[in-house]
Amino acid sequence: MKKNLHIIKVGGNIIDDDTRLDAFLSRFASLEGAKVLVHGGGKLATRLAADLKIPQQMVDGRRITDAETLRIVTMVYAGLINKSIVAALQARNCAAIGLCGADADIIRAHKRQHATTDYGFVGDVDRVDGRRLAELADSGLAVILAPITHDGNGQLLNTNADTIAQETAKALSAYFDTTLIYCFEKAGVLLDAEDDSTCIPAIDPVTFETLKDEGKIFAGMIPKLTNAFQALGAGVGKVVIGKAEDWDRLMAGETGTTITLNLHPHGR
Repeated sequence: MKKNLHIIKVGGNIIDDDTRLDAFLSRFASLEGAKVLVHGGGKLATRLAADLKIPQQMVDGRRITDAETLRIVTMVYAGLINKSIVAALQARNCAAIGLCGADADIIRAHKRQHATTDYGFVGDVDRVDGRRLAELADSGLAVILAPITHDGNGQLLNTNADTIAQETAKALSAYFDTTLIYCFEKAGVLLDAEDDSTCIPAIDPVTFETLKDEGKIFAGMIPKLTNAFQALGAGVGKVVIGKAEDWDRLMAGETGTTITLNLHPHGR
């Protein structure tokens, strides 16, 4: 019987707020069993780029990563944010190791190819070394992953953290009974983005397509849900999207949005 493992993806809005991040890390530190935390970068890289007068380009909410921007996001994501999280967890008696995809060749990626847009040094994941990550997680270390990968030829790449969470969950599902949880500032997938009471308890692929067609799921949530369905299809046991502050109820399956391939007729 496989051991349980939780992969938690924490959103940028939590990273940006010291009070919320502090509370979140206390909850994560108390989580028992094997665990992996995947973090994004929040707005710190954007602020640093502005301070250094390095112009930033965004296309459909995605950062164009030129050579100078790559230096900034590597320093911020794989450096300051990653190691600050690790240090904060050590202070909570949670033994943690901070890594990016280049460390131990854990996440290999390739430079994104797009028909109309040059995203620069943005990476799309080719593979995750689940065996090596499993060894670390099984040893009692909390693995903290920054969204920087590499191509195997010495080139670092800026990679979407939601995608890293999904691909890591898929790779680790061969070794653990894996639960993937996306923690961010909303209660889950909402019919009204400004009203947490409109949280949808569960979504399957049919519901997802219907809500997309009706324009009730917003742009930023579509790739997150697509990633979630792909993870379930590749062997991940459970995927939940919810609010970081609702940690206990989220872990108990009492809140948030559960992503499922087959919606139970009675909801959750």
